Amino acid sequence: MTTPIVVVSLALITITLTTLCLPSAARASVGLKCDVPDRDTTLKVMHVYDKCSPFRPAKGGLSWEETVVETMRKDDARVVYLSSLVARKSVAPIASGRQIIQSPTYVVRAKVGTPAQTLVMAMDTSNDAAWVPCSGCVGCTSTLFATAMSTTYKTLGCQAPQCQQVSSAARCTGTTPTPSCTFNQTYGSSAFAATLSSDTLTLATDPIPNYTFACLSTVTGTSIPPQGLLGLGRGPLSLLSQSQSLYSSTFSYCLPHFSSSNFSGSLRLGPVAQPLRIKTTPLLRNPHRPSLYYVNMIAIRVGRRIVDIPPSALAFDPATGAGTIFDSGTVFTRLVKDAYVPMRDQFRRRVGLPNVTSLGGFDTCYNNVPSTFVFPTISFHFAGMNVTMPVENLLIHSTAGGITCLAMAAAPDNVNSVVNVIASMQQQNHRVLFDVPNNRLGVARERCT
Repeated sequence: MTTPIVVVSLALITITLTTLCLPSAARASVGLKCDVPDRDTTLKVMHVYDKCSPFRPAKGGLSWEETVVETMRKDDARVVYLSSLVARKSVAPIASGRQIIQSPTYVVRAKVGTPAQTLVMAMDTSNDAAWVPCSGCVGCTSTLFATAMSTTYKTLGCQAPQCQQVSSAARCTGTTPTPSCTFNQTYGSSAFAATLSSDTLTLATDPIPNYTFACLSTVTGTSIPPQGLLGLGRGPLSLLSQSQSLYSSTFSYCLPHFSSSNFSGSLRLGPVAQPLRIKTTPLLRNPHRPSLYYVNMIAIRVGRRIVDIPPSALAFDPATGAGTIFDSGTVFTRLVKDAYVPMRDQFRRRVGLPNVTSLGGFDTCYNNVPSTFVFPTISFHFAGMNVTMPVENLLIHSTAGGITCLAMAAAPDNVNSVVNVIASMQQQNHRVLFDVPNNRLGVARERCT
């Protein structure tokens, strides 16, 4: 039997920059063992290009510049989706196509079924969805979960409360008395069909019986990622809700920098062993989009100077969805234009180098910057917590072309965006704590190797 793979969508840092990633030989020389089991309630978080990841691409591929442009294009789609979502009046916990992570970056191992089948799942903090490509799936391109091999697998009927949470997308198929709950999702030129199902999900050594997920049966088009998804949002079908008795709706992760020789970080589930000394800010709740992790960003500082930003650009407004969220599915931080432009201009003034150029969606790039040049830091100020990012969290470099870019951007022009997104690159080498019972989000510096 082949081993299925599920991707836990902490879609963090989709920097597929081949010139920034270590070559295969260098990764192998680190001596990592792929069969080392996860321990207690801590899971190894792998970069999608880790030597243990089944999604590590073959040699070659896009150039650095082409990859940056492609990554920004996918980020645009993600931000457009989030912007269209935040003010929606009703929420389907099973992800729509636009919500499914565009390019998974960090993955964890999970086990599904009895006996357990090892999967690799993508983590996504803005998503409640759990979905798996299942045996018999037409159009699925990754390894499939063999439902017939699991003695605990079952489909959910139309009367199950989880089916009602799928909203109008769900329908009943099959014969009475227990017709299955199925649904379709379409977006762009792609679509998928799924059956709402349940089985035992095991994370590290913790079994979670009767875990609800969407079992993919048909996939069409090329824009749907082949992997499964495990949502870490706050909605009713998320990991937090379905494992509340185990993990008390608390988790943290630490994401290594993409240029690290060891691409693995950690996902720590539950309140035990979380950092005791960590700065926190209150979580805010948007009733129209309760899954998103909103926080109150009150200012941005470049170097030692607070940037002059209109308060409305940062203010939290549940009615419109405006405010600031932490999102693992976006690679580069996006700010609304009224916040980004003043910050960018202050950064340019502080840098003072001539010949500012652009690359893809990045509008603040420099050619052949001396290695001794010192760039300013940027700090995000939240209520009760300041996060100062070192240069490694702010800049991307092309060692081949000699280009250095500020790794943030304004929200896409083709969307009336009101949400600021703190993305995965800016979260690297930090322990990010999500403590829902105590209504707080914390950030602390940590080397995530």
